[in-house]
Amino acid sequence: MNANDEFRFDYSPGVVRFGIGCVANLADEMARQGLETALVVTGSGVANNSDTITPVTDGLGDRLGGVFSETTPKKRLGTAAAALQKAKECGADVLIALGGGSSLDVSKVVSILSSRDDSPADAGAEFESAGTIKMGDGDELPIFAIPTTLAGADMSIVAGVSASPESGLVKNPIGGGVKDRRLMPTGIFHDPALYATTPKGILAGSAMNGFNKGLETIYTRHSTPITDATASRGIGLMYRGLTELGDQEPTASILETVVQGLILVQYGIGRPDTTTLSLIHAFGHTLRDGFEIQQGIAHAVITPEALRYLFDHVDGRRDLLADALGVGEARDKPAAIADAVAEMRDGLGLPSRLRDLDGADRSILGKIAEATIKDVFMPNVPEGLHASADDIEAMLEAAW
Repeated sequence: MNANDEFRFDYSPGVVRFGIGCVANLADEMARQGLETALVVTGSGVANNSDTITPVTDGLGDRLGGVFSETTPKKRLGTAAAALQKAKECGADVLIALGGGSSLDVSKVVSILSSRDDSPADAGAEFESAGTIKMGDGDELPIFAIPTTLAGADMSIVAGVSASPESGLVKNPIGGGVKDRRLMPTGIFHDPALYATTPKGILAGSAMNGFNKGLETIYTRHSTPITDATASRGIGLMYRGLTELGDQEPTASILETVVQGLILVQYGIGRPDTTTLSLIHAFGHTLRDGFEIQQGIAHAVITPEALRYLFDHVDGRRDLLADALGVGEARDKPAAIADAVAEMRDGLGLPSRLRDLDGADRSILGKIAEATIKDVFMPNVPEGLHASADDIEAMLEAAW
């Protein structure tokens, strides 16, 4: 984007609360927003980890209505329907999404179901025919997000969802997504102490997903001066904090810098009319599905090669990225950017080659390339980048 280019920026995040121990203020924030009773929506692992769940339930105090601990990475519509029933039983007027992206996505689907005057089966029929579920005309359950991974999915209005025939809600297996500006959490608690309760390996993988939100926000064709500022600052903070994390176990004090950066890199990435995610996140989807791996691990392997490919074809706003990463004085900025990201990744102990991933199959790289070209995020790549399936397959081979 040039300095005088016209732009439109429509983004309304919820209240952000940050700080070590900030979840102690959950009841206070509920009171400020006129909310009485909370249902915590999480997975069994988080629910059984007292270091994670206890500060949240203590922070809610007598506003805690119950805990629903059945979310999984599958993000099932049936799970959301069960959570809605639990919310009704305990009289909840707010959902507390605690954990990774799966719990937040399920909570968003619960919010949609709560706004409709039909049954979950009706929502399932709509999902099966359209690949999405629309928000209803009624009042939806608001969401407070308390993330414990670094993927950066909490300040968004979208969610993934799937359904299987076993739920009784669909006839065939299906995956899709939902989007509505009312799905933006109204309260977002970034507590470094809770992030520190997550195993380092999970934090590291998710961090590559979150970090790349900043990279892509800079070079996307949908950049704005606002997101340039937040992403640039966020990239620098995350890079510094994640480099430090590579040498140590997670602690609240180490993660403070990382989490501050995470808040900034995701500011405005998903707006009602557009998103900044593009090339790397398209690879994240297709490698995740093709090799059945965690998306953050896919990001770890592919990011340096994707950046090299990008810079070979377009400018990619290399000056701004180099400054954000502290390599602005490098003679070869594209190489310095890719190398800095690779060094950060390697310091976190993440894999660097596709061949090292469990389930990796070289024979399907062509299929992954075809799927990547068709991914929903590819139209957001920088102006002038005209990727072909052959180009993408060659890049995947370079990463093999």
